[in-house]
Amino acid sequence: MDRLDNTIRPYAWGSTTAIPHLLDTEPTGEPQAEMWMGAHPGAPSRTDRGTLVEVIDADPEKELGSAAVAKFGPRLPFLLKILAAGAPLSLQVHPDLEQAKEGYADEERRGIPVDAPHRNYKDANHKPELICALTDFDGLCGFRAPLEAAGLLDDLGVDSLKPYVDLLHAHPEDAALREVLTAILTADPEEMSRTVAEAAAACTRLGGTYTPYADIAHHYPGDPGVIAAMLLNHVRLQPGEALYLGAGVPHAYLNGLGVEIMANSDNVLRCGLTPKHVDVPELLRIVRFQPSDPGVLRPEASPDGEELYETPIDEFRLSRYVLPEAAGAHDLTRPTPQILLCTAGSVRAGEHDLTPGRSVFVPAGEKAEVSGTGTIFRATVVV
Repeated sequence: MDRLDNTIRPYAWGSTTAIPHLLDTEPTGEPQAEMWMGAHPGAPSRTDRGTLVEVIDADPEKELGSAAVAKFGPRLPFLLKILAAGAPLSLQVHPDLEQAKEGYADEERRGIPVDAPHRNYKDANHKPELICALTDFDGLCGFRAPLEAAGLLDDLGVDSLKPYVDLLHAHPEDAALREVLTAILTADPEEMSRTVAEAAAACTRLGGTYTPYADIAHHYPGDPGVIAAMLLNHVRLQPGEALYLGAGVPHAYLNGLGVEIMANSDNVLRCGLTPKHVDVPELLRIVRFQPSDPGVLRPEASPDGEELYETPIDEFRLSRYVLPEAAGAHDLTRPTPQILLCTAGSVRAGEHDLTPGRSVFVPAGEKAEVSGTGTIFRATVVV
């Protein structure tokens, strides 16, 4: 197996302290938002044999296994991250596989450069994802029931929000949500900025349930995404709990440290809380306007100590092992590629000692024994 040297991405929303604290390194004073583990071409992990992209390209069947190559092609189909949010991320949705293929082909036909700021589809893949909390973790996930959202907006006492409140009382629910989100994102920018300022002041005054939205408005003053965020469920994950984000589900991470895994894609449609491009017509085509429970996941334990986070897709499979003191070795050998990530304690993986934030790549079928005292996450695929 290969020890991974991983890139940390300095996005502006990143925490300045969470990843350094996990790694037991000194903060630089700059945001450290995501540490990437995998073979994404934008920042592939490095090994003694070259980048993980180069290692896999040299012999895909040896590194990934024939079953994984047959199902997903000669590439690692997932990207594993440590994500540290010090400020809210953009409010966003991801396309399903068919939408991604159509959108990518359309933008290719129109000759839009893949790095153009108004490009929506960087590739032809979908981007389901799972976030598992390492600390208390705040996020937004899926639409509230429209009447609940109407009450939240109405209680702010902001006159310019009354039309949205009225729309949310309409039927059917999906049409009401679509109409309100459309109205929010297409409102006159100056008028919306004033509305957001009034709503933010009311959120600060009321506190409690409104505190997350006051914080969002602090980071994104005047942004229509502040009002759009109130249409969504607010959820606080406890360590070990997770959220699965499927296609079309609007979401945003607000604060906290977690392990994130996703299909290997960069396709994002933004709804707000960002200075980046918001393509409202395409966004409305992708969003699923269905009220839903956030669906907090807790891992299912098996007799061998594996705790699995069940998801409905095959590009990734995330589980964890909490190794007790003086436990014997666990054999994690699988016929599929794996990344093993330590998040607590001290774990021995093969010949490598892993402390929090350290990881290894295990080629398909290679012997993988872990021992020690701590927590290790295992990322692999379903074939």
